[in-house]
Amino acid sequence: MTQTRNHRNTRNTRNNRAGKNGRSPEARLTPGGPSMRRALRREAPSTVGLLVDAEDFAAMRRYRSFTFDDHHVYLRQVESLLRTFAAQGRHATVALFDPQDYAEYCAEEGLDPDLHGSRSRFTAEVAATGATVAYTGQPIGTLIPLLVSRAVRRATWEYATMLLADLGDCADCGQDIGRAAFDRASHLLARLLEAAGPGTHHVVCSTPAQDEQLLAIVHTTRDPDGGPVQLDPSQGAEFATVLAVGVALETRGGVVLRTTAPDTADRVHGWRLVKGDLIPLSAGEVFDAYCTDADTGEPVSPEPDVEYCAGFDLGADAPEAHR
Repeated sequence: MTQTRNHRNTRNTRNNRAGKNGRSPEARLTPGGPSMRRALRREAPSTVGLLVDAEDFAAMRRYRSFTFDDHHVYLRQVESLLRTFAAQGRHATVALFDPQDYAEYCAEEGLDPDLHGSRSRFTAEVAATGATVAYTGQPIGTLIPLLVSRAVRRATWEYATMLLADLGDCADCGQDIGRAAFDRASHLLARLLEAAGPGTHHVVCSTPAQDEQLLAIVHTTRDPDGGPVQLDPSQGAEFATVLAVGVALETRGGVVLRTTAPDTADRVHGWRLVKGDLIPLSAGEVFDAYCTDADTGEPVSPEPDVEYCAGFDLGADAPEAHR
């Protein structure tokens, strides 16, 4: 009788430690256990390489391991996968998958491009070095243009950075020409945003460079109480790099500032880039630039509730750009 009672007590103690499923916490969390693997999966971020257009999708169909045959169905499946990740509380990032870059990557790394693992490795590489967008529940139709825009911005910044790096040093003073031009461009941007005052600002810089027309955009806001300008650092660096190309090469680029504020018409100001300086345009020149079709040269109707204003003086206290 005593032996039976002791056995029952021992069994009850063991069951209490194990819980209802009969397994102890130690067993559930042993290395390689299913609970630990599930916990790790919840912690691991996910990256999806996205073929954004039908042409890229068609290029991937030459690989037998790529089993999709309809781009629209493919996009719906990607969106469903992203929603699943979100429902599980997992962070997901979408990367731009370029088939040509993928083929070059596989050739350089000695990988078979017709393998799932090769595509996975390439996607991880793009996520680390290329254009990505964090998935926050946005529809696939909203996500694609955002991803493409980010890819274009990054490619423009990389190209502009390469141009500046290739300029070398000033023959007279030995200073790095690209760095000096970037410093000047950064100063001009800071002066412009400071002088723009409160409101939401949309600033566009267009600079010709060799066979390319470089374009950079920044969005900023400033409170009416005169607080600091709120500028995304990456956007600021991209804008300053593109402007610096025009400063260093002395190309005739331009900058346009559009300001939106409550209860007032939008204001548009403009400058032309001449020999490393932003020279204010007159109100008439700003109107002509905004109200002329860039492709045909034909006039277009002005926007309602928009004031076309002269550019304002940015001052002469910027660092000198060495050439």
